[in-house]
Parts: sequence; C-alpha cells; structure tokens
Amino acid sequence: MNDADVLNLAQAAGLSHEWTNAFGQPMRVEPDALRAILDALGFPCASDEQCRDSAARLAALHDADRLPALATGTVGEPVRLAAMSHLAGMPYRIELEDGGHVDGRFPDDVAAGIVLPPIDRHGYHRLLVANEAATLAVAPPRCFGVGDAIAARAGGQPSDPLLWGLGVQLYSIRRAGDGGIGDFSGLSALVRSAAAHGASAVAISPVHAMFSADVRRFSPYGPSSRLFLNALHVDPAAVLGGDAMAAALAELGADAAARYAALEQDELIDWPAAASLRLALLRRLYERFVAVGGRADFEQFRRDGGGALRDHARFEALHTWRAGHGESGDWRTWPAGLRNPRSADVEAFARQHAAEVGFHEFLQWQAARGLSGAQKAARDAGMPVGLITDLAVGADNDGSQAWSRQAEIINGLSVGAPPDVLNTRGQSWGLGAFSPHAMQAQGFGAYIEMLRATFAHAGGARIDHVLGLTRLWLVPNGASPQLGAYLRYPLQDLLRLIALESWRHRAIVIGEDLGTVPEGFDAQLAQAGLLGIRVLMFQRHGSRFLSPGEWPRHAIATTTTHDLPTIAGWWRERDIDWRARLDLLAPGQSEGDARHDRARERGELWQALTDSGCAHGPMPGPDGSASVADAAASFIAATPAPLAVLPVEDALGLPESPNLPGTVDTHPNWRRRLPQPVERLLDEAAVANRLAAMNRTRSFKGI
Repeated sequence: MNDADVLNLAQAAGLSHEWTNAFGQPMRVEPDALRAILDALGFPCASDEQCRDSAARLAALHDADRLPALATGTVGEPVRLAAMSHLAGMPYRIELEDGGHVDGRFPDDVAAGIVLPPIDRHGYHRLLVANEAATLAVAPPRCFGVGDAIAARAGGQPSDPLLWGLGVQLYSIRRAGDGGIGDFSGLSALVRSAAAHGASAVAISPVHAMFSADVRRFSPYGPSSRLFLNALHVDPAAVLGGDAMAAALAELGADAAARYAALEQDELIDWPAAASLRLALLRRLYERFVAVGGRADFEQFRRDGGGALRDHARFEALHTWRAGHGESGDWRTWPAGLRNPRSADVEAFARQHAAEVGFHEFLQWQAARGLSGAQKAARDAGMPVGLITDLAVGADNDGSQAWSRQAEIINGLSVGAPPDVLNTRGQSWGLGAFSPHAMQAQGFGAYIEMLRATFAHAGGARIDHVLGLTRLWLVPNGASPQLGAYLRYPLQDLLRLIALESWRHRAIVIGEDLGTVPEGFDAQLAQAGLLGIRVLMFQRHGSRFLSPGEWPRHAIATTTTHDLPTIAGWWRERDIDWRARLDLLAPGQSEGDARHDRARERGELWQALTDSGCAHGPMPGPDGSASVADAAASFIAATPAPLAVLPVEDALGLPESPNLPGTVDTHPNWRRRLPQPVERLLDEAAVANRLAAMNRTRSFKGI
C-alpha cells in the first residue's frame, strides 16, 4: 500500500499528518506512525484490501441516509442536519423535553442539507421522522458563568463579577483523625474557613475513582474511571460515627490505631500504607453496616447509579479478586469471558461475589455523600460557586471506564503531548481517549454521562487539557511520544454539550488551555463562555510581564498550577534545583544558564509587580520570597479575570510544587501534605494577609 493511500485514509479519519510545534516549526507525521495509529483506531491499512475496507467503514459512519443518533444545536438558531434525500417532503415532530412539541415538514429539495427551525428552549429533545428518531441536544449560547452564579446566589441579574477562590490538592489537606490522607471532612472544613476569609470557590484536584486493588497508583490524573469517586477520600468517622470507627480500627489489630495516628504525622503521604489501612477500615465498617440491615438511601443510590455503578463495582471486585490470586489487573489480559462486562461469566462472578460488589457500591455511596457534603458546606457558608472539580483528560487504559465503555474508548493509543517548551521530549500519559467516531455513532452517551458525573457535586468544573475538545495528541502504546499525531474531535458538538450540562447543573466551566494552542481556539472557548486559564509566569510579551489590566476577561487568573513551580519555589529556584538534579533541563541548557536566566526573570517580574503597585521597594533576594508571594496574590487579584484562583501553596508561601512533569518516583509527586491542620491553615497572619489582599479587590458581598 502506498503512502498516498495512508495519508488519504488518515485525513478521512481526522488525523493530521502536518502540524506546527510550540516553536512555530512545521512538522510532519511519518506514514508508518499514521499506520500504527489508524490500526489502533480500528482502520487498519497494511494492505490495499484493508485500506478499501477501512475507507468504506469510515464512509458508512458518516452515512447521510439516516438520522444521526444525536445532533447538537443552539437555542434560537436553526439546527442543521446533513442532506438526507429519503426524508425530502416528510413530516416530522420535535418532542420537547418539557412536554411540548413542534410539527413541521421537510422541504422537497434537501440537497443542501436539512434545516430545522430554531428551538427556543435548551434541553434534550427528540426528532421523530417516519420510523427514525434522533436526539436534538439544544444548548444555551454559552456556559453558565460566574456572573450567573452570583445572580443565582444573590437573587438578581448577572453582574460583572470579580471573585476569588483557593486551589487545593485534596489529598494534601491535614486534619486530626485523617489517617494520613486528606478527606472530604477536611475539605468541608477548608471551604468553611475559605468562605470566612471571603473566598467564593475552592478548586480541587481530581477525585476520580482509582484502583482499590492497586494502591500504588495514586496520581489523580491517572484514574480508573472518571464516572466515579476516589473512595480513599472517605472519612471513616463519617460512615457510622466515631465510636464505630474506633471499634472497627481495634478489630484490625492492636497496633492499627497507632499506625493510623502515625501516618497522620508524615510530611509525605505513604499511599500504600495509608490506603491499605483506610480500605481495611472501610471494609470493617461496611460489614457493620450490613449487619444492622442497611439503609433505604443506600438502596436508592444503587438504583440511581444503574448500570454504570454496577459495572464499576463489578470491575473493582474482579480486579481485587484477580490481584488476590496473583493474576494481572489489566482487564485486557483477562480471560475472554471477563473482558466483556455483559458476559455470562461476569454475571456469574457478580452473583458469587455479591458482598464484594456491594462493598464497592457502598464505597461510592459514601464518597458521594462526602463530596456533596463539602459542596453543601460551601454553599451554606455563602459561596456562590463552591467546589470546582477537575476532569482529567483521560482514564487509564486498563481501568474501569475503559472496561465498561469499550465501544467508545480507543484501545491501543495513549493521550499525550508533542515536545514543547516545558516538556522537550514530549509526553505519553497512558490514558485512554474517546473515539470521536464512536462518540458520534453512539450519540455521545458516554461523554454526557461523564460530564454529569463531573458536575454532580460541584459548582464548577475544570477540564484538564481542554485542547482535547478540538484535537488530541495520540501515541501508540509503547511508542515514543514523538511518534504520535493529532486526532480531530467535533469541537462544536462537545462545546454545546458542555454548555447544556453546565446550565442544567448551574456550574461554571474552566478549560486548561495551556500548551500548543491552535489558532483561534481561545476565541472559540470565549464565545462558548468556557473560561480559559492564564498563569502569571506565562503572561508576557517578550521580556515584559503583562500588567494586570492587559490580562483577558475570558479566563481565570492564577499564580501557578500543580505542574509548575510555586511562586516561592520559582523565586528560590527550587524548580531548577530539581531539574538539574534529575537531568530535566532543556536540551543544550546548563544549570548555570538556567540560573542566569532566572536572575533576569526575577528582575522582570519584580518590575511588573512594582509597576502595578502590588510591590514596593528594592527587589528581595532569592530568600525573600514571602514578599513576592504577597505581591503575586495582589497582582492576579488586580486583573479583570472573573475569577482569580490562588493555589494554597502560594497562599502559604510554600517552595515545593505538587508535581514535577516527566518524573514518577524521583520526585514526590502527589504526596506532599500541607504543614498545618486545616482548622488553622488560613488563619496565620502571613496567610490571612494574602487572602485579605485578594478580598480587597474581589469578593462576594451577597451573603
């Protein structure tokens, strides 16, 4: 098969064989790399026959002789469908979600496509034509916004908002009785304290379900499923009370309580030890719960969870059982009968291990109670937004979501990123991605259920790597990240679904749009009301940092992210210390070069801070990071961003960051705990002063 046929097939599948890198250089994907990616997408092209078959199947996916499973539109605008000649002159009915209906007839000439009249209310409506039906997902023109959240809280019209919030790694929260892992009770305490200091939101790290049978996997951005929650954040004392927790802990051995208390004192989370003890404790509490007869609200939770909850609990039970017998946890290596969630073998296993399946359903119930309780605490404390959850860009290829949603998630490719300024070798994250072809064929069902899970217990959501709405860099499993390619996604459909669900849940939406951004993408996000992210260190024009007034109004403002140095760490060069030690400096850059450049950049930042009136006096030395942290907080507060988010590490002036990209075990990623208990974390004078600086220019007064 010649390379031209490969390129044609790649183009039909939505793969780009040419792209522009972060340095503005044109790049080309080699045909052999495209062949590997096409094969993983289900469109093999190793021979002429395979190529013809793959091309025919791709064409069938876009067959214009039938209604699509789901079409999207915008309130007040015509809904456009492809030309379907067999529907010419046919009568149709649109059944509106609220019970009304609209009747009409297609024109006799539909060669230019079918245009439905504008629908004046958002929702999931049904288009009925003869024996065919389609869902019409009609969205508001934009996402629910910060101004809408203020109006909903204050009982007025949307205003021009200037709010602020904190960002926190949930696992890092420290409180007495947490057993070494931050939990939802600690989160409830934090949101109450943040609200008392004037915050309107608290953005948290992902709380997606992990692998309870493999507690060594703890990166919040490498979950088993984005449909469910991380049970390790459940507070055991919140299940049946403190006395029941103490009794259950005693049943685990004479030293269990001492081990539990010792884990709380660690500076870094010992995930294997703390997670194993937490799960053993929760299992004992579940047994006590079952012994007293259960509760009606748990049974209602199971009914509401339906097949998705059943699938996840069964996966967890299967994973645990196989791990206990020394077998692989990767479902792709399981016996054929266990690889299919709908098989008779899985049904038989679930019957034989009903108690284990029930335990994992119970964990999800407790996690949902904990997270929803924290959001209620935020709202009760007066926050107009409250929790902002984080939607990871993908779920692990061998996890629960990939097992239960095999028809929609690509097997054999990993989400990643091409080489850029920060990650010069590129990245492959081992995460599965939705197939755009399968999403459209399946009516976006798996995508919508994921959005609903993300919004369910929050007032907002951050979408990690939001560039994935338009294209994803996909890498064949085991290949170098440089051998990947961009796959195109249906941006407008996805933006409309996000807007629709954001209004149904009254939740704001933030998109992490850092990295190699396609031209015009920022404007598309802004038009859809999806807020981007602007980070202090990246807001520059050449050597000059932009003044606060030059920052955009369509993005949140923040000092840093979990993947970047903290302000104190940047000022003290802790990131350079780490990168030099681990050989992660940019190619051709010496440690001396990096430190020389940083000295110059410190001067440039201090100039911007003083020019804006956020800092005063001579520039402090590398050890004077506290005054820089003060000024940085005031600086982002002075921008016109509707929401300024101060990561708690910068609120506290900490020098170490939660994560160092490009490392796994050589840097303590996702393990750092906050230095003070949550009850007094924000009340120390230096911290309270930084929060007061945020509050002076932006706070919600509608309580």
